[in-house]
Amino acid sequence: MNLIRWGIMNYVYILRCADGSLYTGWTNDLEKRVKTHKCGKGAKYTKTRLPVELRRKKNAITDEAAKELLKESRRGVLAVIGDDAYPYAIPVNYLFDEANLKIYFHGARSGHKYDSIKANDKVCFTVFGRETFRDEEWAPYLQSVVVFGRCHLLDQDEASIEVLKKLARKYYPTEELITDEIMSSGRAVQMFEIEIEHICGKEVQEK
Repeated sequence: MNLIRWGIMNYVYILRCADGSLYTGWTNDLEKRVKTHKCGKGAKYTKTRLPVELRRKKNAITDEAAKELLKESRRGVLAVIGDDAYPYAIPVNYLFDEANLKIYFHGARSGHKYDSIKANDKVCFTVFGRETFRDEEWAPYLQSVVVFGRCHLLDQDEASIEVLKKLARKYYPTEELITDEIMSSGRAVQMFEIEIEHICGKEVQEK
């Protein structure tokens, strides 16, 4: 899978080990990294489970396609580390800032999501869509993008309100409605910012 980290092209890869287990890593030089693993110098885990082989990467989509899906999708699923280390995943409306590789969303200033992010800022964010049919096949193709990053609470200031307005423009039809909504509840809203560390995307056929 292609991914972007601070503007640099990287790859998420999965190796199948001799014992049938899977090892996942990321690198900016896929061919070199896989060779290192095969020589027994890549990681302690793979060193004792040779030989290893790279699982197929033909389903990966380009970084441009991944960004486009993030821009056009209306909702995503945010996953955080919740109570007792259980994952907690919820759908959210969001805004993707392509220029700065950030994702913004809003929520209440209290609750499980708020508390989980304050306790652990590592999050995962997923979108999926672009369902298409090809060559008269009955099963559709579907694209998905997974984002890993760190999530922070934005201060309640004018900059945060401006981000909220940009987010609202994605969903509200007029500036008047946006202004009315922010006037009535904007100060009670908490804005969250995900600083993206990894983006990866793929396309699969549902069959």
